[in-house]
Amino acid sequence: MKIAIVTGASSGMGREFVLQLSQYVTVDEIWVIARREEALLSLKQEVSVPVRPIPLDLCDNSSFAEYAALLQAEAPEVRLLVNAAGFGKFGSCQNIPLEDDLRMIDLNCKALVAMTRLTLPYMGTGSHILQLDSLSAFQPVPYITTYGATKAFVLSYSRAMNAELKGKGIRMMAMNPGWVKTEFFNHAMQTDANEVQYFNHLYEAKDVVATGLRDLYCTRKDVSVHGLPIRNQVRLVKLLPHKLVMKVWMDQQKKPKNNTNLTTK
Repeated sequence: MKIAIVTGASSGMGREFVLQLSQYVTVDEIWVIARREEALLSLKQEVSVPVRPIPLDLCDNSSFAEYAALLQAEAPEVRLLVNAAGFGKFGSCQNIPLEDDLRMIDLNCKALVAMTRLTLPYMGTGSHILQLDSLSAFQPVPYITTYGATKAFVLSYSRAMNAELKGKGIRMMAMNPGWVKTEFFNHAMQTDANEVQYFNHLYEAKDVVATGLRDLYCTRKDVSVHGLPIRNQVRLVKLLPHKLVMKVWMDQQKKPKNNTNLTTK
């Protein structure tokens, strides 16, 4: 049985990957993973490929054993893995609970590595892995400190792993979008932080996902960045001292607030 696996599939870009992936890969079943089973079940009505909901909390280590056991029992051929699970919090460090910082590291880094490593034995030549990363991977970001650091890890891990996996014919790519209108903001803005309130470019999830899948299957890139302004920003932060980049970011946040209507129900 050929399958695709998408984590963080209950909402946002994870859900959008489920809706679009059949344009690039033919599978018998899509395994969708997230905590909210009801949201996963609703995907069955939205795609033509059979969907298997797998409710797991990837911050819970027991989830990895459950996932590994399922793989062993089914022995599928995994043609695509999308690690889209993750979250961030905005605000100064004293306003973000330590527990949230640690959960960001657990979900954005630890779970991503665990899901990748557990899935790889079931992947062969021509299989693909997409790691959902962030523009913040390229620069230190005050007031999004831990989230940005976790995404820097994802970028480094993905590029190095892609080089390792070439000999096996497996391709891994990091996808590094800027701001995308999803439920990400519901969690990120729970601290009521005033430090992060200006967003220079906002994109739609369907457009960002379309770019990511196209780059994964139709190019040799190990990093995908949607939108010319964001690609230009990446080029600049690679050239400029990080001290200057952080100053520009801090100055941006003094601009008039444009963070209204970003959260969804």
